[in-house]
Amino acid sequence: MQTSTASKTLRVGHSPDPDDAFMFYALSKGAVRLPGYEIDHVIEDIQSLNMRAMRSELDVTAISAAVYPKVARNYWILASGASVGRNYGPMIVAEKKFSLHELRGKRIAIPGFQTTAYLLLKIILDDFTSVETSFENIIGAVKSGQVDAGLIIHEGQLNYKDFGLECCLDLGKFWYDRYKLPIPLGLDVVRKDLGIVTARAIQKALKESIIFARTNESQALDYALEYGRGIPKDTAKIFCGMYVNGDTEDLGVEGERALALLFKEGAQKGLFEAPEKLEIIR
Repeated sequence: MQTSTASKTLRVGHSPDPDDAFMFYALSKGAVRLPGYEIDHVIEDIQSLNMRAMRSELDVTAISAAVYPKVARNYWILASGASVGRNYGPMIVAEKKFSLHELRGKRIAIPGFQTTAYLLLKIILDDFTSVETSFENIIGAVKSGQVDAGLIIHEGQLNYKDFGLECCLDLGKFWYDRYKLPIPLGLDVVRKDLGIVTARAIQKALKESIIFARTNESQALDYALEYGRGIPKDTAKIFCGMYVNGDTEDLGVEGERALALLFKEGAQKGLFEAPEKLEIIR
């Protein structure tokens, strides 16, 4: 009797953002493999992936950290793959420098209600009017006067000065100054119904992929730039260095503490119920 050697298909979601593409480079190109599985890469914007996770559609997916309490019933957190800022993160920018007090009551463009950037702003400021805006249009909305300020993510954190804008508040720095902890902004999660053995194999492969990309930076950057919205390679290198780092290889004790604190603070704002415990696969 012949034994079937057909591989199973694993649907893995990640965004086209340079840091996500960078860390999945080795898995995408076959430099790192997951024995017994063929990977179907589902590349969509993070808001779409957040919504898919809430419907448990993908086996493995990137999500905004802010969404995890809403999907914790069906997904485990992978110790590898987190986008973590240490003393930096999403920023509030404006035509002039507003103090934290002056930002209260302002119309602020936000990149989405499910983003960790929005969660952080609710925790830190709370009193503002949200104007949901595609992240790539936030700087333009500020410049045109549609809003008083904008909450920027991605490469906007690196090029906002080119548009004559001022940084009013770096949420990652504020978080670090207050808690002396990094801020996890994005996570990779795995569906619990795959079982613990498969989940650990996925975790191992993802960690190897991240290490491979950091070791083979130039090739991984070239791949990431295929999704880089036309940003220069030197900008992508800085951005990937910021958000694919040692914390991405393993969230670590500090990262876990920060994640638990983020969920506790969000729950206190009434945004969700915090998970009873963090279930992290290593």
